[in-house]
This record gives sequence, structure tokens and C-alpha cells, in this order.
Amino acid sequence: MNPTTVLLLQLVTILALARLCGWVLRRFGQPPVIGEMAAGLLLGPMVFGTLLPSGHALLFSAGSLPALSGLGTIGVAFFMFIVGAELRTPDGDRRQVRAAVSIGVLGIAFPLLLGLALAPWLYRRMAPDGVGYWPFALFIAAVMSVTAFPVLARILRDRGLARSTPGRLALSAAVIDDACVWIFLALVLALSGGGSGDSVVLAIGGGMALVAVVFVLLKPLYARLLRPHPGTAEPPPWVMVWLLVGVLACAAAAEWVGLHAVLGAFLFGLCLPREEWLLHYLVRRIEPMAVLLLMPVVFALAGQNTTSQAFAGAGLGALALILLVAVAGKIIGCAAGARLSGYGWRDSLAVGSLMNARGLMELIVIRIGFDAGLIGPELFTLLFAMTLITTLMSSPLLILFYGRGHLAAGAAAHGLQPDR
Repeated sequence: MNPTTVLLLQLVTILALARLCGWVLRRFGQPPVIGEMAAGLLLGPMVFGTLLPSGHALLFSAGSLPALSGLGTIGVAFFMFIVGAELRTPDGDRRQVRAAVSIGVLGIAFPLLLGLALAPWLYRRMAPDGVGYWPFALFIAAVMSVTAFPVLARILRDRGLARSTPGRLALSAAVIDDACVWIFLALVLALSGGGSGDSVVLAIGGGMALVAVVFVLLKPLYARLLRPHPGTAEPPPWVMVWLLVGVLACAAAAEWVGLHAVLGAFLFGLCLPREEWLLHYLVRRIEPMAVLLLMPVVFALAGQNTTSQAFAGAGLGALALILLVAVAGKIIGCAAGARLSGYGWRDSLAVGSLMNARGLMELIVIRIGFDAGLIGPELFTLLFAMTLITTLMSSPLLILFYGRGHLAAGAAAHGLQPDR
């Protein structure tokens, strides 16, 4: 088959299976994104490659993956652009803002410390050849600290808890968490830099220059460009063209200096005006393409990097240890932050369970680490499994800690049907 036919068949297969798995998981009260992640795992060598090796070799041959990877990179860049545009500073009364800061800081610090404690054991067993200890250890620490802001927002919206105490606290803390983790990840990528001092200098200096350009030059420029247009329901089409130019240019600049395209796209989203009409405009115009079409491609590509060898020997024990560190770090750290701010155990543990959702953000982070050579296929597979399991755990843990009665009350207040 010619490359175009293969690419189209890949997209048909990926989208159909992602939709099917998302529908199945939704029946169990889970966000569809978890089903889409599971579809990526099913399309990889562990399942599809084992059950139908010839079909997998035909559809996902190594030569066909670069074109798919390009689409995936664009999809992740657009997604992170939307995430950057969505982020808002914590709102609410002074007590809630202080609590959000406390939860966000401890929700990063405690997982970071546990990740650093786990890193020596993982480094001896699973680090790729030639990777330095500190880039590896700091990357593992970053992985343990991630919270999926979009999945968290979806869980709260579906359960009618966005305005509840744990919902407001978790959303506000996730803003702080996401911003800090991406800054930290940028530093890790700069330090990894292929082992060259020049590449480290280029990454750090280039990253700082990109931040300066985005916030000193592009921010006022796009603020002027995106001023409300009187008499129109939305901006003229050329505005979207310049938004696409901005996000792709920033993504390319970040890639060029040795960071990652998603960091540039995220920065560009952050620099845009915090206007609700703009966010709704972007969600209508860009999010459907990024989330419905391109993000399943990202999951499928991630699935191609998995290997069943990860679960051989001590692999299952390593997965259990990774899960223990990941779950304990988030729940204990975030719950402690809420308790220190004066909230009760019910609300504090509910916040911890919500912040434990890693979802797509974690998958993006581990894919960046894999592309940078910081982790190999075995550890990538274990971290992929951890991402899926911790995201699946969020809703059951929320029910356990917060109680079905409170969830049903929140759903009823928003006209939703409580999950059965």
C-alpha cells in the first residue's frame, strides 16, 4: 500500500477504536479519555502485535510512523496551547487562595521527594545506556508530580462538583501544579541536553529568550490583535490564522533550542488575554480537532512504544512500587496541604484523590522523556500503565473519600444523573 493509504487506514483504525473504548469506559463512569488511552495500549505490540502480528506489522510498520508522529506532535501542541489559554490564577476568598497554594506546593514537593527516593532503584535497573543519573532522577521526580488539569476539570464537571469545596481547591491547586511541573520539566530537558555543555547553554538560554519574546513582544501584540470586534459574534477568520501562526512558531522555536514543541505551545497559550470569549472561541475552533482527531493519534503512538518485556522478571514489582510512590505522593501531599489550611479530612482526601488523576498530561510528559532518551521502552510501559491506573482510580477514590451522598447532591444541583 502507498503511504497515503496506510496513513488514512491508521487514522480510521485509531479513531474507531478510541471512540469504542471511550464509550465503554464512559458506561463505567470514567472520562472517555481513559478509553482512548486504553485504545492506544491495545493497538501496540503487546496486544495487537501479539494477536495479529502480520496485521500490526502492515498497519504500524516502523516506516509508517514518522507521518503519524508529525500529526501527533501537532495535536499535542494544540492541546497544550488550549491548556495554557485555560489556566487562570486561583480565585475565591483569601483562605481558599492560600489553601490552593499550600495544596499545589505540597502536591508537588512530596511527590518530587518520593520520586527522587525511587530514582536510584529505577536507575540501576531501567535507565538507558549513557543517561546521566541526575537528568534521569529529576525526570522521574517530575513524572510523579503531574496532575491532569483537563481530566480533573472533566471529572468535576461530569459529577457537578466544580463549585464544591474540593472541586474549587483541586482546580486552583492544579493550575499551580501544572505551571510548576512544566517549568521543572523544561529545566530537566535543558540539563539532559545530550550530555553537551553547549546544548545545555542553548536550551537554558534559548528557553529564557523564548519566554522573553512571548511575554514582552507577543503578549501585547496579541492583546491588541484580540481586542473585541464590535458588531460581530466572533473575530474574523484572519485572527485564527495568526493564532495558528503564533502557536506553531513558538512550538518550533522551543523544539529548535532543545526543549520540546509542547512547551512553546503552552507558553503561547499562557500569554494570551484571560478573556472568556477567547477561551470559548478556541475551544470551539481548535479543541475538536486537537482532542477528537489528533489526541487519539498520540495515544496510539505511545502504545507503539510499549513492550511486554516490561512485565517480565521484577517488572510487576517495579510497577507496584511506582504506583505506591505515585499515589501516596499525590494523595498525602495534597491532603496535607488542605488539612494545614484548616479543611476537614473529607474535603482534604477528596482533593488528594482528584489531584491523583494524571491522564493525558502525564502521557505527554513520559512521551517527552522517551523522545529525549531519558527512559527506555520498559520504563515507558510501566509509566504508561501507572498513568492509566491512577486516572482510573480517581473516581472510585472520590466516591470512597467524599461519599456517594455528597456526589449525588452535587449532581442533582446541576441537573445531572448520579452514577450507579
